[in-house]
Parts: sequence; structure tokens; C-alpha cells
Amino acid sequence: MVIIVFFLKLKMIGQRILLAVPSLIGVIVVAFVLTRSLPGDPAVYFAGITADEESIAQIREQLGLDKSIFHQFIVYCKNLTQGNLGVSLNTGQSVASELSARFPASLELTLTGLALALMAAIPLGILAAVNPNTWIDHLCRIFVTAGASTPIFFSGLLLVFVFYYLLGWAPSPIGRLDFFYLSPPKVTGFYTIDAMINGDFETAAAAAKQLILPAITLAIFALAPIARMTRSAMLTAMGSEYVKAATANGIGRRKIIFVYALRNAMLPLLTIMGLVFSYLLGANVLVEKVFSWPGIGSFAVDALVASDFAAVQGFILVMAVMFVVLNLVIDILYTLVDPRVSIDG
Repeated sequence: MVIIVFFLKLKMIGQRILLAVPSLIGVIVVAFVLTRSLPGDPAVYFAGITADEESIAQIREQLGLDKSIFHQFIVYCKNLTQGNLGVSLNTGQSVASELSARFPASLELTLTGLALALMAAIPLGILAAVNPNTWIDHLCRIFVTAGASTPIFFSGLLLVFVFYYLLGWAPSPIGRLDFFYLSPPKVTGFYTIDAMINGDFETAAAAAKQLILPAITLAIFALAPIARMTRSAMLTAMGSEYVKAATANGIGRRKIIFVYALRNAMLPLLTIMGLVFSYLLGANVLVEKVFSWPGIGSFAVDALVASDFAAVQGFILVMAVMFVVLNLVIDILYTLVDPRVSIDG
């Protein structure tokens, strides 16, 4: 029986992967077409404003931009099959190496922002659910709605203005570390963790201080969907028959809320957490520019300004693959957390 269940799970994973293939192909085609539709000519950008037509044509030929769009697409797909995402015209380095070097910075920021959002949003959602239609419920909803309604770049600038400029509590928004500190030896790519592994707690504290404001900016952005889903799932759980039975049997309210209701509310929360994580990776593009954070988001913006086709396409492709993998992981976790979910469904 165990072997049958194991093979059913493998079958489900294989089906999910096969369903993801057409999506990835569509992303590759759309990303290629859209980047070629961007205004500006990379050959002109890198030749300079004083370059003549002959120099521009020579650079365009070196970049392969003189070929037809179809020919460029075939070459791009051929390179993808070899794991080659191209070379960034901005940095002169391979796009794959640039993205892999910058990805830990974006991931550290995103995970910290998501953790802060969960620590705030889940208690707010529970508080609103156990006090429905009261002033507490309304206040929680106003709070999370205000956070979601504020543009993320404005939240970041406001935090910098208040906590750095006015109060002087936060360090200057100049990236992952102040100029006085050296980057810790790379282990995980997360500066806070790597510095602690190296025993350099001063650098770890400095990295955490640099991380806190951009992470709070992301957390404000993520508060609303998590808090709303927590409230909705908890309201459904609190009105269920098993909660009524537990109440009738004299079980304490705290245990009912945190053991019976919250456990059953975790499934929809699992879904929304996966979606919010994907949204936060996209929101990083703006946050990283506000805080000069050297992640893949700021790399993509710089590439977009310079019409750096290979870098933009690489960024889009990596984000799409992450989104597909994340959804696959959530599907698998669903089958593990809830036995009612069909393995072959």
C-alpha cells in the first residue's frame, strides 16, 4: 500500500511538471517578444551619443541584432537548452552568474519580509475572527487595508524619511552593509546568517539593521492578503461542527482557537503564503531600487533602462521558473497536510 501511494505521488508530481512546460514555453516566447519591443536600441546605448552610424551598425552586428527576429529567437532557444542565458551588456558578465550572485540578497529580503508579515498578519486575522463585527474587527481591517492601499515605493520612502532622516534610528539605505563593514565569507549568501556562522556578530547586527526597513516595507505590502485569508479561514473554522462540539464538551477557548480552529485554517493560509511570496519577489523590483539593495530586482531595472535584452529575459525566466516550482511545492504540501486531498487530483 505504501509503495502504491509513493508511485501515485510520483505520478502527481510528473503531471504537475508536464502541465508547467507549456507555461514556461509561453513565458520564453512572450519575454523574447516583449524585450525586442522595448524602446531604444542597445547598440546605440553602448556606442554612445557621439557614435556614427557605421560604429552603431558594427556593434549591432556583434550583438546579433542585425539578424531577423526569428533567427535571434532560434539562437536564444538553442542557448537556453545549453543553460546559457546570455551575457549582460551592462556588466559584461554572464546573466546566469549575475542572477546567482544577486539572488541570495533578494531571497533574504523576501523571506524576512514574509516572516514579518506572518508574525503581524496571522494574529491580526485571528483577533478579527474571534471578535467578528466589533470595533476590533473593523480596526484590524482598516489597518491592513491602509497598508495594502499604499504604493510599496511610497511606504519605503516614508519609512526612510521618518526612521533615517527625521529620527536617525535606521542606517542609511545604501544596500546590504554600510561602508564600514566587509561582506562576510559566503556560505548561504544571507549576510546575517553568514556573519553569525563566521562568529562576526557585529557585522551580523549591521546587516540586520540594513535589512529591517526594506523588510518592513515588504511586510506592509503583504499584510492584507494574509490577514484577510486568516480571518476568513478562522471564521469558517470557528463556525464548524467540531468547534461547536469542542465548546459543548467544555474545552477551553484558547485551545479551541489555536489547536482546533487554527490547524484547520492552515490549508488556505498555505496557498496564500505561496502566492504572497511570489508577489513579494516581484515587489522587490521597487523596494530594491529605493534601498539600493543589490538583488535581482535592481539588476532587472538597470537592464531594462539599458535595453539589455539577455538580462531582462533571464530575470523573467528565473521568476517564471520560481513561480512554477513554488506552485508545485504547494500542491505537494497539500497532499501531505490534508489527507482528504486526492493524490491523483
